[in-house]
Amino acid sequence: MPFSFSFLPKEIQFFDLFDRQAEMLVATARCFKKVISNASLDDEHLKEMRDLEHDTDEVTHEIMERLNRTFITPFDREDIHTLANEVDNIVDILYTTTKRMKVYKLNKANPELIQFADVIKESIEYLARALNLLRDHKKNNKRIQDCCIEVNRLENAGDQLRDMVIGRLFDSTKNTLMVIKWKEIFESAETALDICEDVANIIGTILVKQG
Repeated sequence: MPFSFSFLPKEIQFFDLFDRQAEMLVATARCFKKVISNASLDDEHLKEMRDLEHDTDEVTHEIMERLNRTFITPFDREDIHTLANEVDNIVDILYTTTKRMKVYKLNKANPELIQFADVIKESIEYLARALNLLRDHKKNNKRIQDCCIEVNRLENAGDQLRDMVIGRLFDSTKNTLMVIKWKEIFESAETALDICEDVANIIGTILVKQG
């Protein structure tokens, strides 16, 4: 069967897929908070994180497949590609963080990591809102920008929280190995916020290009 391109705009299909990515993002943030709040690093809870990571991969793969089949896209192909991949990376890093905690046997709830999870969850909720609003980005330009500003603010808050927590670790924890383990976990969590900010910046670029 010959390969065929679609020459008609597929805005609705792309935006439906971004809505699904947004849904997966929020579900992952909530699951991450639940897992680390209860220190529930058992196979059942990690499977829930793994399933969310797999489902997000599937949505991302579908976006890439549609890019290959669609001649006209709602905005720049490169921006769609980058946006989808970076959203996927947020889910990946949260899943990786929980796996790392299990490997390191960090099975006690850490109040500061729970605080970090709240910041991540809030950032992701703003991102999800921005992704949902992209469907009618001209009408929702200001609301999308406001969401992106909040994501940037939360990334700065995450930087400060990470530095405070790691400084406290070095001051109060005599077990060097535990310091190294927790330092890596908090840096991994802060990376999730960095990627959230990257996604917000991509969305901002899309808004500028679309005028």
